[in-house]
Amino acid sequence: MVLRYANQNTARTSIDAIGRHLLIEMKGCTNLNDKDVIREMLKSAVDACKATLIGVEVHGFNPHGVSGIAIIGESHLSIHTWPEFGYAAVDIFTCGSRVNPYDALPVFKETLKPKEVSVIEIRRGLLSEEEKK
Repeated sequence: MVLRYANQNTARTSIDAIGRHLLIEMKGCTNLNDKDVIREMLKSAVDACKATLIGVEVHGFNPHGVSGIAIIGESHLSIHTWPEFGYAAVDIFTCGSRVNPYDALPVFKETLKPKEVSVIEIRRGLLSEEEKK
C-alpha cells in the first residue's frame, strides 16, 4: 500500500480556519459496488471522527458505481466510486476544532483496502489574526 499525505494528522488547539477538507484518492480498491457496505462505512467513519450524524444517503448506478454522502453537524463525508477502475474519490469536510477528519480515514482504508492512497488537506475559510479572536 502506497500512502502519500500532503499534510500531517495534527490535533488543533486553536482555530486558524473554519474547516478542514480532505480530498482523498483511493486506487486499487475493493467493495466499490456494494451500497450497503458503503452506507455502513460512512456511518462508521462518522463515529470514528466523533462527528454528529444527521443522515446518510447512498445511490447505486447502473451498471456499476456508488455515490454516498453522510451529512454531519460539522459538514459532510462523501464518496464516489468507479468499480471498473478500482477507484474511489472521498471527501471529508469538517468544521470547528472538535472533529479531526483524519480519524475517519482508517475506516475507509479498512473497508476499501486500497493499494494506493493520497490525501490533500485544504483549510477552508482561513481566518486572519483579528478573526481568530
